Order: sequence, then C-alpha cells, then structure tokens
Amino acid sequence: MAAVDLFTEQGYDATTVAQIAERAGVTKSTFFRHFPDKRELLVAGQETLSRLLAEGIAEAPGNASPLEAVAAGLERASSAMGSMSRELAPRLKAAVAASAELQERDALKSVSLAAAMTTALIARGVPDPTAALAGELGVLAFKRGYVVWSESDRGAEDELAGYALAALDELRAASASLG
Repeated sequence: MAAVDLFTEQGYDATTVAQIAERAGVTKSTFFRHFPDKRELLVAGQETLSRLLAEGIAEAPGNASPLEAVAAGLERASSAMGSMSRELAPRLKAAVAASAELQERDALKSVSLAAAMTTALIARGVPDPTAALAGELGVLAFKRGYVVWSESDRGAEDELAGYALAALDELRAASASLG
C-alpha cells in the first residue's frame, strides 16, 4: 500500500495526499472520492470488519454462549484478512506507533468494533453488560491474535482465525481467574 510505505519512509505527518496519490498512480480527486483524508486509509476496512463480526455473531447457533458467538464473529472476520494484511502489519504498526493522530484513530476503530459485537450480541438476547464485556473481549482477542499472527514465521496458509480464537480462549481463562 502506497500510503503505508510513505508513512514508514517519511512519517505520517510529513506525508501528503498528493504524494500518496502519486505513489498509488491515481489523481488527488480519485483519492478523495474514496477517502475523506489520509488517516482514513488505515481504517478503510473497518466497516467491512464490523459487518463480518456482527454477521458471524448473528449466525452462531442459537444455543451458543456469548463468547461462543463472539468466536463465530472472529472466525468470520478473520477470513477477510489475507497475506496482504499480514505483510502490511509491521509497517502499519510502525506508522501508528509514530503518530498520535493514528493512535487516536486506531482507538476509535477498537471502540467501533466492540460496539458492533455488542449490538449483535444484544440482538441475540444477551443482556447489555454481558454483551459489552463479550464485545470488549472480542476486540482484545482480535487485536492480540492479529499481532501474533502478523509476527509469526508460519506459512502463508496459516490463518488469522486460529490466532484470534486462541487469544479469546486465553482471555476467557484470564477473566475466570479474576474471581
């Protein structure tokens, strides 16, 4: 992705939309047809990710516990993350770490993903506090799984879902130990 490369090379703040458009081989007007500003590039798939999480939760078996429904959402959403996402992850992580504005946008993304899962769980009849906690655990599991997946040396066929589900299991065990 042209923008991530530029953010890595020269920093987020020093990168202009004109530079991103030029590197991507498009005009500035084409860029603005797809993105309102440069920071939105890094969360372009957020709506799709939220939708996939919610669909997976909605389609979980009726007798699934809230965390089992979240696991179904994580599996569905993880299917959209391929090798390109894995390759971009280290550069994206560096770009976000170097920019307070991108850190803020990343935090808003997490809030949005948790809200999508919470809403889907409430639609299943899960009480609000339980749904909110399960949604937050789902976001933590997705993020933890994504980090381990993107940093692993496994083959390209190794899918994110396994890492996200393992992270959810770890978080489930950790929350049970809170007593």
